[in-house]
Formats: sequence, C-alpha cells, structure tokens
Amino acid sequence: MASGIGQLMDDLSTALTKNQDMLMLGGGNPAHIPKVQQYFRESISRLLEDDGAFERVIGNYDPPQGNKEFIEAICTLLNSEFGWAIKHKNVALTNGSQSAFFILFNIFAGAFEGRANKKILLPLAPEYIGYCDVGLSDDLFVAGKPHIKHIDEHIFKYYVDFDQISVTDEIGAICVSRPTNPTGNVLTDSEIEKISALARANNIPLIIDNAYGTPFPNIIFTKVKPVWNEHTIVCMSLSKLGLPAARTGIVIANEEVIAMVSHVNAVMSLAPGSIGAALTTSLVRTGDILRLSRDVIKPFYRKKAAEAVKLLIEELNGIDFHIHKPEGAIFLWLWFRGLPITNAELYERLKKRGVLIVPGHYFFPGLKEQWQHKNECIRVNYSQDEETVTRGIKIIADEVKRAYDAV
Repeated sequence: MASGIGQLMDDLSTALTKNQDMLMLGGGNPAHIPKVQQYFRESISRLLEDDGAFERVIGNYDPPQGNKEFIEAICTLLNSEFGWAIKHKNVALTNGSQSAFFILFNIFAGAFEGRANKKILLPLAPEYIGYCDVGLSDDLFVAGKPHIKHIDEHIFKYYVDFDQISVTDEIGAICVSRPTNPTGNVLTDSEIEKISALARANNIPLIIDNAYGTPFPNIIFTKVKPVWNEHTIVCMSLSKLGLPAARTGIVIANEEVIAMVSHVNAVMSLAPGSIGAALTTSLVRTGDILRLSRDVIKPFYRKKAAEAVKLLIEELNGIDFHIHKPEGAIFLWLWFRGLPITNAELYERLKKRGVLIVPGHYFFPGLKEQWQHKNECIRVNYSQDEETVTRGIKIIADEVKRAYDAV
C-alpha cells in the first residue's frame, strides 16, 4: 500500500545509495552539528571506559517501560523546569516517536470489537506526514481546515479555526504537534488552552507532539508555556537532539496510559532500545541538555531558517509565493498560490533534477474536502549544509518559475 511516509523514506534510501549527489531537502534528518556530535562522541567514550557499562547497555534488556535511571532523570528535569509533578510511573520510552503514535492512536481510536469506531481529531491541518498510516483501522482522522493570516507580502501563519472543529462522540483523542511538522507553526498558548479545555470537557486525552519543542531539542523560536496534566499526553524525542538513529521516544502521561504503553512495548518489541537513554542520562541529569539545546541547537536552526527565507525571497522574485512563518522545527512550508502544476508533479520534476522535497498534499490527513491549497504547498528541510540548501533552493525556484512561465 502506498503511503506518504513510505514514499519519503524509500526515496531517501534510494537517493543515499544510488545518487550521492542528491540534494536532501526532503527528509526529517536533523543537522550534524559539530558541538552536538562531539558531546555524543565523548558520551560514547565515557560509556566504553566505564567498566561493565558498555556490556550492560548492549547485553541486557531494559524494562518494557524503559531505562529506569533515564526516566528518573527526565522526571527531575521536567519537574524542575516546568513545575510539573510527574513521577516514574508517568513516563515510558518507545522505539522512537513513530512507535509512540502507533501505540497511542490505536489505544484511543479505531474500530474494535465491543467499541464504536473512534477517530483522532487534528484541530489544525496540515499535520505530520507520519501520522497518516499508523492506524490499524482505516479513516482514523478528522481534521480542521486552518484560518490563514497574511503577515506580510511573503509570510503567513495558520491558526486554529475553532468554528471548523467539533468534538463529537466519535472522537477518541485530540492531537497537535508543537512546533508543527511540516509548517514550523507554533500553536499559541491561547489555542492550546482552548484545545485542552475541549479535551477535558469531553473526557478524552490531548496528545501533544513535542518532538521539536522545549526544553529539548528547543527548536522553537517563540516563547510558549508547556502544559501537562492528567488529560494530556506529551510525546518527546531524542531524534532532533541529534540521535535519530537511536530511536528513542518519550511518553509522559497518567499512570494508566503509561501502563498500556509499557504493555504494548513488551508485546511488540520486548523492550525499548537502550542506546539513546544510555548516551543521554548524564546529559539530562546534569541539565546540560538544556544548555546544549538553548545555546547551540536553537541558535543554529534559527540562523539557518532566516538565511533560507532570505534566499527564497530573492530567488522567487516575481512569483506569487508565501512562506509559513518559521516559528520552530527544521522545515520551511512554501505555498505557491495558483501553481499551474500539482505539488506531486513538482516533486517528480525536482527529483529528476537531483533535489528531494516533500509534496504538501500528504500533510492533510482527515481533511476530506477538495482544497486547491493542498496541492500548492511543499515542505523543505533547511537543516543541511549551506551549499546543499543554497543549491537546492535555486533549483526549486528555477523549476517553479518554469512551471508558471509555461502557462
């Protein structure tokens, strides 16, 4: 079965093995930041030098809930940073965020014997491509069409249109990402408060995907108030910190949800992997993860986002294009109003020219209505090295201009 995330990962794999010159502006791979990678080199060295530690990490299963020391360090950090009151039983690890969302979405939604078909409400589409195909049941999502506000000639922002969404009996949970992949949007504190109130009023959980958020990796360029309570499930990750291959997701929820996640871990994979937790427990415990995220990771991406926006405005001069305000994450969301071809065709044209992006139509799970906007947007990863991003943007601009000029 074809899927957006499947096509993306297949194309990334093919490009890496068959075309070393492909400009990789499509995937979600974080940048290789030297100061971050140096820390992980040192962490591995300390692990190897600690008598017996390396052998324990690679030779023993962690519990299905995840590494106990890492979880305790996470609880201490988040309680200190945000004033939360989470305990060990409020946290579980998974084999990456994708596994966490597979577990959570199928706990709270889908059609199963003895339960009416439930759905996940996405208040603001576009949303993360990886959500689209994780359901064991079809037609898992209901989405809200956004309100669009133009900030200036080329910058716009999506807001939740609360008149477009409603929580009916068929909704089993609400989910948002903050910052949002693919757009870099950050839901305002007011939006989060209203969505959280909807969840509480209907006795369903609010799932917040915090893979890019605060306090780590802190790829978020606007001030926000993180929230957690018994009706909220916060999902975090070590991937965008610089450890995507470690596949370490973090789920923070009430004890009942954590018990279910741990049980599914045991059934699906016996236990979550140990490497990510082993490499970062000291980083979390000392608080260095906050300094690394605040002083190295955030400034790195903020600078690259600004440079990419500047270059796009220069290269796309004369085109009716718009960039979603970059408030976080590692992507720019480009909207070519009146694009004469579909974004799927643009994707294929760019791939032939050695540039990988992601066509935007994949990012609207649950939004059934026909909307031309879906076919006019693309996602561009700006985290690669300067030469790659510059060359890629120039080719994107040239191909888009060709499409408009051919009309």
